[in-house]
Amino acid sequence: MAAFAILLLLFVAGVYVVALYNQLVLVKHNVAKAWANIDVLLKQRNDEIPKLIEVCRAYSAFESALLARLAAARAAAAAALAGADAGEIGVAEARLRSGFAQVVALAEAYPDLKANAQFRALQQRISGLEAAIADRREFYNESVRINNVTVERFPTSVLAGWFAFRPAELLEFRDV
Repeated sequence: MAAFAILLLLFVAGVYVVALYNQLVLVKHNVAKAWANIDVLLKQRNDEIPKLIEVCRAYSAFESALLARLAAARAAAAAALAGADAGEIGVAEARLRSGFAQVVALAEAYPDLKANAQFRALQQRISGLEAAIADRREFYNESVRINNVTVERFPTSVLAGWFAFRPAELLEFRDV
């Protein structure tokens, strides 16, 4: 009878460990999925920015410094995205957003540019992507929070340490 109780206890403990491990795998993959959603949107937005720069160049040749800064910010954001470092991406994205805001302000100074259908379409597309990025970033950060709480909570933290599950980094767009 004692042997049966010990075997039953070991079985229950084994099932519990497997359940904890599966929970760690689930939250890790949720973070990866959330990151993939952001990655796609950031790449789409980065693909639209050169088109916007070209439309603006036609109207404001003497504003080339602003457009050059926007192009450089886009390149830095693309490089940070390729490195998949949330901290670097946050800084690069903040610079890119600032540059985009300056381009929108530039359009205010040029009524012909503001009225240009291609500029308006690109501005709306990029603004839509910005809204989607903000939404996906919120989802990603919530997935990271769940992952980090799961990885740090006892007794899951012991299992996480054994199998090298690590906390993930929040994606924050800091002002520059």
